[in-house]
Amino acid sequence: MTQDMIQQENGIFPGVCPLDCPDTCGLLLHKENGKIVKVTGDPDHPVTQGAICNKVRNMAHRVYHPERVLYPMRRVGAKGEGAFERISWDEAVQEITARYKGLIEEHGSESILPYSFYGNMGILSVDGMDRRFFNRLGASRLKQSICNSAGSEGWKSVMGFNGGTVPEVTVLADVIIVWGGNIVSTNMHQVVLAEKARKSGAKVIVIDVHKNQTGQWADWFIPLFPGTDAALAVGIMHIMFRDGMVNEEFLQHYTLGYEELREHVRTYTPAYVSSITGVSAEDIEKLAELYGRAQVSYIHIGNGLQHHDNGGLTVRSIAALPALTGQWLKRGGGASKSNGGYNSMDSDALERPDLRPNPEARTINMNRIGEALAMTEHPIKSVFVYCSNPLVVAPDTERVREGFAREDLFTVVHDLFMTDTAKYADIVLPATSSFENTDLFSSYWHQYIQLQEPVIPALGESKSNVELFSLLGRAMGFNEPAFYETEEEMIARALDYPDNPYLNGVTLDKLKAHRHVKLDMTPLETYLDRLPTPSGRIELYSAQLEAAGLPPLPTYVPLKEGYDGVRRGRGHQYPLMFISPPNHNFLNSTFANVEKHQKLEKEPALQIHPEDAAERGLQDGDMVTVYNDRGTYEVRAKVTDKMLPGTVVSQGLWWEGEGRKQRANALTPDRLSDMGEGATFFSTVVEVRAKEKGI
Repeated sequence: MTQDMIQQENGIFPGVCPLDCPDTCGLLLHKENGKIVKVTGDPDHPVTQGAICNKVRNMAHRVYHPERVLYPMRRVGAKGEGAFERISWDEAVQEITARYKGLIEEHGSESILPYSFYGNMGILSVDGMDRRFFNRLGASRLKQSICNSAGSEGWKSVMGFNGGTVPEVTVLADVIIVWGGNIVSTNMHQVVLAEKARKSGAKVIVIDVHKNQTGQWADWFIPLFPGTDAALAVGIMHIMFRDGMVNEEFLQHYTLGYEELREHVRTYTPAYVSSITGVSAEDIEKLAELYGRAQVSYIHIGNGLQHHDNGGLTVRSIAALPALTGQWLKRGGGASKSNGGYNSMDSDALERPDLRPNPEARTINMNRIGEALAMTEHPIKSVFVYCSNPLVVAPDTERVREGFAREDLFTVVHDLFMTDTAKYADIVLPATSSFENTDLFSSYWHQYIQLQEPVIPALGESKSNVELFSLLGRAMGFNEPAFYETEEEMIARALDYPDNPYLNGVTLDKLKAHRHVKLDMTPLETYLDRLPTPSGRIELYSAQLEAAGLPPLPTYVPLKEGYDGVRRGRGHQYPLMFISPPNHNFLNSTFANVEKHQKLEKEPALQIHPEDAAERGLQDGDMVTVYNDRGTYEVRAKVTDKMLPGTVVSQGLWWEGEGRKQRANALTPDRLSDMGEGATFFSTVVEVRAKEKGI
């Protein structure tokens, strides 16, 4: 089948969306004269059912982009200048391996650091041969906590398992709360399911700091100040206990700490919560009544609200809500943050940690890459970047740029494009697109595993991550069989994982025959009876968190930068909260270099409330400078009331380009969240002024 698809010049072939979006859509790739000319949705996919977003519909523009890197290159100019010369693969491999052998001899293997994330969600692309290579090398480890680690830890502190309500049954809910997630832009098929529920009478409530596309779609949009979501969640609990809306029998049988929680929430009165969140006391009462009296209620917990100093406790507080009314016993009820736990695979078989000669090697947090590159004791002497673009996506950009600008830092970037990060590389290697690879895809939302086999040959001299790191491993003299395994052998090993009963029956043969295979969801029937928390119950009270110095009960903890129980305002050096979520047509920094998507987004903008604009003498369309102690960001003002006063919003992570030399993340801190050592992008305070003319 694989060779047939590559060799057939014309036809329609199966595919999988590789983007970091929970929907993981089934695709159909239309070929003419050997090229993909159109991407459509696969109507036979049980969940995505043929509907795809505009980003993926235009994926061919990215695959065949005229600026795609097609052969290895060596830097010939200054770092950041983007001047490179073409070299052969043999030259590239020889230079990388020679440098690595020298660094290991002089500075030790931990002087080398891989830096990657999920720019391609294929399991082999980011959790396979690359991990084997850096494990065997003995490189420093990377803690990949830039996205969901705070929320995952917060969720697991309540439920113990990284899984919640499965999407298909949410059509049965009569109240759906989307909390901190722009699902119209990032999870469109959950919108489709919510629409089906709405046609049956359900109410859709969106709680967020910004009235984005999802807020505009909702039946009721509730704006609040950034980082105050936990206060709202605990305030809802106050009313539910006060007015007898809780399911006492469920709490007694399935939870730990509900009596302590009952006492704890007494202080979170509607008036007090309103003073923190900016939500009126009347709306807090109304929200608690709608949620608490619902027959079946579902909460969809988004990604954004965890990117705060208090991100873990925020998700923990929201995740505790379904237990109060026993929603976990109701089909369609409950909540979800991520369902990735259902499809967990044999990571040891994929990553081979047993190959590592130094099991105690240090770990570098990817959010602190700027700080890490500035270390003078046991310095990092080489960074290998793939499936990520840290000069755009990492916080505290100027510090990150200074680190990558070090002349003594040997940097290799494997990518499809000359990204902002690649311009600082010594060696740039061409990467394949997902349609040129064999790879395995799971979803952190639905319950289907999918197989992608190559539909077109690798463009130019590009190589997949499996090919690249296998090649480098052999060139380093690593003769273990792990570096000779095929993609199919790796996939079979990953799926052979008896520890996860949900994988029962999912095999490579079935995937080849059917392209998508559903997990065995039978164990979900006894979900509540075997929660992997210390107590085996839903932990409203967590002794583990208490031992770690965190509040053991759902609690609002003020941000280190930002709202601190009262609204920031005049008198503060930086009185505005700055939020930088994804826009509709990019996915973080992906697609930011594609002209079609740039035209749809037009240009970066700073959304600012009319009151805040008037205080600063700003008009709609003015060029402004957004600044704090970390840096500056020049952007055009868009005056709007889509958020509460005191909050400014700039959507999208734009690459450098004509007129754009600064990035939103120049302003964001590299502090770590309360749980999971996650990113705190949105706990950022700034001031805004009119840009000085001529500057």
